[in-house]
Amino acid sequence: MNTFEIGIIVKPQGIRGEVRILPTTFDPSRFSLLINDNVTVRIPSKRDAAHSEISYKIQSARQHKGLVIVKFEGINDRNAAETLINGVIIIPEAKSLPLEADEYYVRDLVGLAVELENGEKIGIVSRIINTNANDVYVIEETESDDGGSFMIPAIKDVVQMVDMSNGRIVIRLMDGLRDLKV
Repeated sequence: MNTFEIGIIVKPQGIRGEVRILPTTFDPSRFSLLINDNVTVRIPSKRDAAHSEISYKIQSARQHKGLVIVKFEGINDRNAAETLINGVIIIPEAKSLPLEADEYYVRDLVGLAVELENGEKIGIVSRIINTNANDVYVIEETESDDGGSFMIPAIKDVVQMVDMSNGRIVIRLMDGLRDLKV
């Protein structure tokens, strides 16, 4: 089953069991759509690389200063909330928000081949950086002698086509873009 990470619990909020969540989703208001639904909280182990996953029902959610304040059913005091710190909020794909035209999930873009309009293969998308203006794709060069990575803005002037069925992105390199080394 495909899942999505939508936030990370950063600290308790007050004494009644609420937690502050740093949203990792493009639309933090989505937490309000999950009220009375169960989400999975993946809690890292303090001793090893393992983690535990616990299902919690969201009782309330509100946005506050770039964070989301959530109350989970069964978490009723600060001590219980502290056990969730660094927990990652996971939802199944069925509860994801629908995408608009020309929108893609980050997880689907990472790993796609990148080529120029003339068909020259230049690399793969290794990661995506979210900025206020637009996303930035980090392209790991696989076809050049010097290798390395460079960045491109995810704008229509640069990204000409995302071809999910063939696992590729076609780009037009503007002057100097390949010089934005990472």
